[in-house]
Amino acid sequence: MKSRRIIDQILEIFVVIVISVLILDVVWNVFARYILNAPSSFSVELARYLLIWIGLFGSAYASGQKEHIAINLLPQKLQKRDPRKKENLDKIINTLIALFALLVLVVGGAKLVFMSFQMGQISPTLQIPLGYVYLALPLSGLLIMFYAVHEIFYGLPENLKQ
Repeated sequence: MKSRRIIDQILEIFVVIVISVLILDVVWNVFARYILNAPSSFSVELARYLLIWIGLFGSAYASGQKEHIAINLLPQKLQKRDPRKKENLDKIINTLIALFALLVLVVGGAKLVFMSFQMGQISPTLQIPLGYVYLALPLSGLLIMFYAVHEIFYGLPENLKQ
């Protein structure tokens, strides 16, 4: 349980920092464009990449906090009738989430990162390898898998139970 709290805190701080950098980047872009009359081309590209990272790591964080979109009709009915069936359903759902994260985000994302580095793709303005941008896919997939597997074996933490 302690490792989960540590990962929660690190991920929360990371997402807040990335959002803060995105806000500063966009404010700079608006300032440069409208006040200085000199549009900043790097800030548009940086904002695009930061938004990708916010989306992926934010979804991993939301998944861990049980704040993601879910259809709760069946689990609520099962909770009233037989709590063990609801626990089994939760384990099945978390297994499917972990498999999706593994196959699509981790494996697929790792292939994309590898191909990007192998082909030497460089971002046009920032001149950084695009593999670093795509690295958000397998990393966020690992985090989503961690949360799903943690809930399968340890259940939902007390602070997230309703």
